[in-house]
Amino acid sequence: MTLNATVARVTDRIRARSEASRSAYLERTGRAAEAGPVRAHLTCGNQAHAYAAMGEDKEALAAGRAPNLGIVTAYNDMLSAHQPYEDYPRLIRAAARRAGATAQVAGGVPAMCDGVTQGQPGMELSLFSRDVIALAAGVSLSHNCYDAALFLGICDKIVPGLVMAAATFGHVPAVFVPGGPMTSGLPNDEKSRVRNQFATGEVGRDALMAAEMASYHGPGTCTFYGTANTNQMLMEFMGLHLPGASFVNPNTPLREALTVAAVERAAAITALGNDYRPVAQILDERAFVNGLVGLMATGGSTNLVLHLPAMARAAGVILDLEDFADISEAVPLMAKVYPNGMADVNHFHAAGGLPYMIGQLLDAGLLHEEVQTVAGEGLSLYRREPVLTEEGLVWRDGPEASQNDRILRPATDPFQPSGGLRQLSGNLGRGVMKVSAVAPDRHVIEAPARIFHDQEAVKAAFRAGEFTSDTVVVVRFQGPRANGMPELHSLTPVLSVLQDRGLRVALVTDGRMSGASGKVPSAIHVAPEAAMGGPLARLRDGDLLRVDATAGRLDVLAEGFEDRAPVEADLSASAHGIGRELFAAFRATVGSSTEGAAVVV
Repeated sequence: MTLNATVARVTDRIRARSEASRSAYLERTGRAAEAGPVRAHLTCGNQAHAYAAMGEDKEALAAGRAPNLGIVTAYNDMLSAHQPYEDYPRLIRAAARRAGATAQVAGGVPAMCDGVTQGQPGMELSLFSRDVIALAAGVSLSHNCYDAALFLGICDKIVPGLVMAAATFGHVPAVFVPGGPMTSGLPNDEKSRVRNQFATGEVGRDALMAAEMASYHGPGTCTFYGTANTNQMLMEFMGLHLPGASFVNPNTPLREALTVAAVERAAAITALGNDYRPVAQILDERAFVNGLVGLMATGGSTNLVLHLPAMARAAGVILDLEDFADISEAVPLMAKVYPNGMADVNHFHAAGGLPYMIGQLLDAGLLHEEVQTVAGEGLSLYRREPVLTEEGLVWRDGPEASQNDRILRPATDPFQPSGGLRQLSGNLGRGVMKVSAVAPDRHVIEAPARIFHDQEAVKAAFRAGEFTSDTVVVVRFQGPRANGMPELHSLTPVLSVLQDRGLRVALVTDGRMSGASGKVPSAIHVAPEAAMGGPLARLRDGDLLRVDATAGRLDVLAEGFEDRAPVEADLSASAHGIGRELFAAFRATVGSSTEGAAVVV
């Protein structure tokens, strides 16, 4: 199939934009690869320290002929998605021995649960945790003992941070090993309904707690299609997972077999063998474009609009908001998974999941097929799905038809002709809006502004009954320089209730909204941010704003706006407490949200 003209054009534009940085990156990683297997450069004393506690693997490690796999793990048992990783090192070491290799836990990285910190002070560390994860993984790999790396991570900032580290060590092959989603619990729409009832006082905290506990009920990734599950999708579209590995539930025979297969594959693609696959060769501009296509086709999390540019920069590839917008226009929305629909990721997987979707998009010419992946040459390998047979784990052809067209549709008959992500620009700056779950009659909102400097003030105004007419709620000083760019997901019930009451409402912010946001039009990641003197800092209550997802505009319709002096906010409350004082250097040096809001790349 001929490659779609828009996909080809965007790829060429990214390649041209990235020529200098990508060439320099490949030169660096090429020199590292030419130096040969890393352990050969360690002294005997260095190696003795590295192998001292390795028991039965010490002899193989000292001989230096077998591949040594480094495990970078984001395990903790507070984060449901990562709890299954507790036993992975034992499983990986045993599988490595059977494959003629060795494996060591190279190090651990932090793993924050945004579900725990949502609406709490700790959320102001959430985005920065991505760069901390990249740094921690870099420290883990700096021992230079590993011929390939296995990355154990799933959730919001963890996968992007690990990818940034993997790309930085681009001469080392890398396989990402998922843990899978928890089994389906209380339906997400029912959970959302109870949240809205609690926001309006119809039910008490006991009913809310019961609903939340029934929804988030066991090991595995949360089942809605938020940032964590979007990450898992990306790892397949970008060729860093084994085919079909993303959405197999934890603690099942197939899940364990896929983990063992990931170990075997990592051992097979080191420079010691005949199928060397350094991650630098996998993460090129085509892989990132494939990731953008997957993001749009699935209606994935807006957080990846921040993370993908940072991940790409680590590999010398420069993405821009226009790339997201153009790919969105060309790629159909093929899936309806909550919050874009009623299904969860388990239902999506049962309906055909990623093997079906990748096959459809390849047939439509919307994906680069000729790419390198950890599984081998070509993205067509990811049309297959894993199954357990009497002979063991095998991959067979994925479904040719959707098993439930209310959840998953072919590229020729999608839910929407475009992916639903819009770039917005105007005299308020640049931002994005996810419109895949927003009703078409709400794609344009023109209403007076109500200005707030934190989400708690919005909720207080709601409780006081102050929203009685059409309103554009502006929450500014929520960008990375101001307070670390926390998600404002706790505003979702408030804004949803106002919309359900018949008001025309929208949100404009230099902060983030979770991948779980949906039905209220939200212009997010607006840059330049208010803390940098951006246009949002010149807004006043009552200014008429126009949020236009159809035309891609974000404007204030007030005379004299350009001549106003920007206001300054007291940000001292975000400078201390719950570890925020440790991140002052991050707030002072972080880049713009349009470039990934990164510190280390």
